[in-house]
Amino acid sequence: MSDILLHLLPHVLASLLYTALGIHFWQTRWRETRQPLLTLPMQPWERAAIFGALAVQGIGLYAGLFSAGGMRFSFSFALSLMLWLAVLIYWLESFRSRMDGLQPMVLPLAAIAALAPALFPQLREVANANAWGFQLHFLTAMLAYSLFTLSALHAVFMGFAERKLHQRAVTRSLTSLPPILTMEALLFRMILVAFCLLTAALVSGVMFSEALFGKAMAFDHKTLFAFASWGIFAALLVGRRVYGWRGRVALRWTLAGFMVLLLAYIGSRFVAEVLLGRL
Repeated sequence: MSDILLHLLPHVLASLLYTALGIHFWQTRWRETRQPLLTLPMQPWERAAIFGALAVQGIGLYAGLFSAGGMRFSFSFALSLMLWLAVLIYWLESFRSRMDGLQPMVLPLAAIAALAPALFPQLREVANANAWGFQLHFLTAMLAYSLFTLSALHAVFMGFAERKLHQRAVTRSLTSLPPILTMEALLFRMILVAFCLLTAALVSGVMFSEALFGKAMAFDHKTLFAFASWGIFAALLVGRRVYGWRGRVALRWTLAGFMVLLLAYIGSRFVAEVLLGRL
């Protein structure tokens, strides 16, 4: 029992840290006060605190995934890893752009995701985890998932900011966000990188499926959703390049592609592991 609690401790601690940081950023960047609407850049101690939460969660993820001598995985660890990478990407981006106003929405979601392995600790062994083909597929897939998750959150932020601007409502939360054009440029930069990673994940899955598992890649619902999401993001990038899509059109396509991609693995594993009790 003590070993189980020890393994769960980093996930719980990371969730508490993300929660505290989320509350802090909401109070200092979003909470309406009678003070003048001044921007407050991210402070060094705030970056250090986020990095500390990332380190604690990273320790828990590594211990859960690799401590048994091989590799184990589940939907809860996939969700936690996705948000861990998303927070890490935002943390790195904060050194070149203003990300402080986006933290009040990212950090609470990271807190929920960090707690998922503690609530659903069941793990299953991953076959062929040492094969480089599988490692390439896994790494590109998780990075793509994380970037698309961040892109979806970013799209929500942009929709929020645009609505406030159209309403001519200058609030503290709006002034803490980067300019719309900066957010839009970052959004499509993330989508382009994520699309390339998703393409690499799908190609590696097709190429190495027979070598690793002795059979061709199965065209199941997970594969169908993954390819459907790839098609949606491909259409979005083409529409952006050819027709200049932006604003609400781009945001809708981004969210649609993300929801389909989410069903490809996280949704299917949640149904199998939690609702049906299969590992």
